[in-house]
Amino acid sequence: MMERPDVETLRLADDTARRHNWKRWGPYLAERQWGTVREDYSPDGTCWDYFPHDHARSRAYRWGEDGLLGLTDRECRLCLAVALWNGRDPILKERLFGLTGPEGNHGEDVKECYFYLDATPTASYLKALYKYPQREFPYARLVEEGRRRGRQDAEVELVDTGIFEDGRYFDVTIEYAKASPDDVLVRLTVTNRGPEAAPVHLLPTLWFRNTWSWGRTGEGYWPKPRLVRAGGATIAAEHASLGRFLLAAEGNPAFLFTENETNVARLFGAPNVSPYVKDAFHEYVVHGRTDAVNPEGIGTKAAAHYVLTLPPGGEARLHLRLSAEAEAGGPPSGPDVDRIFADRIREADAFYARHIPATLGEGEQAAVRQAYASLLWSRKFFHYVVKQWLEGDPAQPPPPASRWRGRNADWRHLYNRDVISMPEAWEYPWYAAWDLAFHMIPLARVDPQFAKEQLVLFTREWYMHPNGQLPAYEFAFSDVNPPVHAWAAWRVYKMTGPRGARDRLFLERVFQKMCLNFTWWVNRKDSEGNNLFGGGFLGLDNIGVFDRSRPLPGGGVLEQADGTAWMAFYCVTMLEVALELAREDPAYEDMASKFFEHFVAIADAMNAFGGTGLWCPDDGFYYDQLQTSGRVVPLRVRSMVGLLPLLACTVLEDDTLERLP
Repeated sequence: MMERPDVETLRLADDTARRHNWKRWGPYLAERQWGTVREDYSPDGTCWDYFPHDHARSRAYRWGEDGLLGLTDRECRLCLAVALWNGRDPILKERLFGLTGPEGNHGEDVKECYFYLDATPTASYLKALYKYPQREFPYARLVEEGRRRGRQDAEVELVDTGIFEDGRYFDVTIEYAKASPDDVLVRLTVTNRGPEAAPVHLLPTLWFRNTWSWGRTGEGYWPKPRLVRAGGATIAAEHASLGRFLLAAEGNPAFLFTENETNVARLFGAPNVSPYVKDAFHEYVVHGRTDAVNPEGIGTKAAAHYVLTLPPGGEARLHLRLSAEAEAGGPPSGPDVDRIFADRIREADAFYARHIPATLGEGEQAAVRQAYASLLWSRKFFHYVVKQWLEGDPAQPPPPASRWRGRNADWRHLYNRDVISMPEAWEYPWYAAWDLAFHMIPLARVDPQFAKEQLVLFTREWYMHPNGQLPAYEFAFSDVNPPVHAWAAWRVYKMTGPRGARDRLFLERVFQKMCLNFTWWVNRKDSEGNNLFGGGFLGLDNIGVFDRSRPLPGGGVLEQADGTAWMAFYCVTMLEVALELAREDPAYEDMASKFFEHFVAIADAMNAFGGTGLWCPDDGFYYDQLQTSGRVVPLRVRSMVGLLPLLACTVLEDDTLERLP
């Protein structure tokens, strides 16, 4: 008898079949939108300086939103997150802080303490923890210390400043539970870990992503929506494509309203179109400016304002409920809400009991579950339309003409507006194609449909370049990542179904596009046509004596042991996929033999071209080699570069060779 699926698995099946839209809402709100390439309209690509953290509270984002452990729909139209103030900070805490790339002695680095604790694939239950200091947050000290320290020094962390001494902080636990696909319950638990009573302001904030200020119309540019007081402790959210939603808050908090519009007066010294701007809640709470918020109770950004004083060890719990008007299921708090949270937690336990081996110890199981939570919380809405970004917007000042010759200018076809797995939600709030490929292996265990959709998405024509290259990451889409996409698809294919019942259509779709990508590698990265490949940095922190991603000093060609090994590995993967597809379609037999022959050619070149190829018989190791002025110079530096050839192997079974000679 087959085991009955658990409730979360049934939700996943319903979402995949489009019976119920369980994934419409999720942890898709970025942890950082400021300092990203897509928000950068500078002439020289200095994204950290163009949109710094100091601007984030006052300046409307063009391409996304961010917030503190928040929630949004898959198109990032309506956002929900909590803001905090401890009575001492100079800034309302609406988002995570960190050092920029130029400020940190080891590059960008988030300077906060927060934890993703739990998550299910449909976001039917989410839990996260933020540790909010009671002392004034040391913004300036962190920046100064980061700049003072050198590359050989350790990074300064928030805990190093002493701000958490004596337990003077609040644990702010945020939980979301879905009563239905469009009915989301929110539970905020605040605990005073300090030795004295301490005040804290909590502002659960609801706002619309600004899609109306740019002078554009069409897909993704809806008429200006609105938030309005709806009677009682409720805010109504009205949006042309999302419909009408209600946010109900527990108790009787004050409600604040403003617009998600740039405070031009503060940032640029010009008059504001409206007196109510994005940083109004900061001005109201931190500086006591009651005139900063709209007394008429209308806007595109709103918050419920709670002011608490907690005794030592004291705890307060607040509830909210965000629901479609048609699905409004009841009050934000009470026994029914408690039951729904308990049910979702129990269902999450049952789901992970099926997916985490029982042979692991209790602590190991908890670590694996939290690792899954981190992966699931790191699925974020990513929006970047390169052509529009280069052009600038009709209602904004024209960007510098130099941008047409700068970053990503040759990726004008790229149109990204999707929920995508990110390497890390603050430090890397943008996708990296080969990181994503690796992420799909563990994600395939808990959400196979998402894993397959992500791998297919990157091969679609609005991602993949017409020449066959996959986009690397927003800092330079043309950078070269190791070719692991086909391998990830092959692994996901085998992981997500028993032999004979696997998703052949998925595998075939990816294989077709990977043939284009393979051809791009052969045409672009084998500069001498001798089956020895370059590629540049290739992502393994395998720093050489010079930058392998730039033209070599004095000219010449660098033939890379890792680039060549990756291509041999690519051949082996494509061979295996072609053999699998040939089981049902003999046309793929020719493709299998093509990739087998190409693998042999690369292996021969690597081991024997010009005598010994990239192999050094004296050292028993593979090295990069430099071809310049008719000379071949091995770069005898031992690193991961020389170990990667070990990856390029597979086993061909006798029956396969007999069946497909």
